[in-house]
Amino acid sequence: MEDPEPPEFGSLQEELQHWKEQAARHQQSADEAQEELQEFQQMSRDYEGELETELKQCEARNRELLGANSRLCTELENYKEKYESHHSEACRQISSLEGDLAETTAVRDQLHKYIRELEQANDDLERTKRATIMSLEDFEQRMNHVIERNAFLESELDEKENLLESVQRLKDEARDLRQELAVQQKQQTPSSSSTSSLAGSFLSAGESLLATPFTTSARISALNIVGELLRKVGNLESKLASCRDYINEQTVNRRGHAGGQGAPAGQNNETGPANGLYNKGLVKRLDFAAGHKLLL
Repeated sequence: MEDPEPPEFGSLQEELQHWKEQAARHQQSADEAQEELQEFQQMSRDYEGELETELKQCEARNRELLGANSRLCTELENYKEKYESHHSEACRQISSLEGDLAETTAVRDQLHKYIRELEQANDDLERTKRATIMSLEDFEQRMNHVIERNAFLESELDEKENLLESVQRLKDEARDLRQELAVQQKQQTPSSSSTSSLAGSFLSAGESLLATPFTTSARISALNIVGELLRKVGNLESKLASCRDYINEQTVNRRGHAGGQGAPAGQNNETGPANGLYNKGLVKRLDFAAGHKLLL
């Protein structure tokens, strides 16, 4: 920057004064500039020290960062290698898992199909179970009917055994009666022999009826018929006995009270026990028939 042109002075003193003022002003400016320079130099030295310190710190930091960078590069290389190995391993695992997934999907489909088949089989089994339960209930009903029938048959079997025992006793009594009739046939008159033969025919008919296998109602009817026949035979025998007594009395009256009483009395004594035995057998027969009716 060029200085302005000096003004024109009227005298030397004014010019001198002017230049002194200029010199003082420039001296003051120089002093201020010197002070500023010193301050700037001091600040520069301070900044330089700070910058050197920061530079040292930056260099140390840079060295640390370079070391860290080298380590990180090494780790990066290692990580890259690991990544590549892991990536290849992951690819192999993914391919294996995809194969497993395909197999699992196929197994799942098969299991779903098997479950549907099991559900259908379960439905069939439930229907079979219901049918079996119904058949079992029907079988239980039939079994109960069979049990009731068996109980009824057992009761009938017991009745049959009782009837067989009764028939055996009746046969024994019929045999005894036939023996009694055989004894009486030797002692009685021809009229009594015809009556005895009639009684024997009744007894043989009753025995044949009792020996024939009948049902319970038929057996009861047969026993009633036999009892009725025996009662009729007993009535006929009692009538014959009364007739014989009357004939004997008439004979005694004709022959005399002293001489003719012995033989008819003896005859009466002979026929009396026979009739008594026969009547006793009839009474047993009738009593047994009545007792058997009560038992049935």
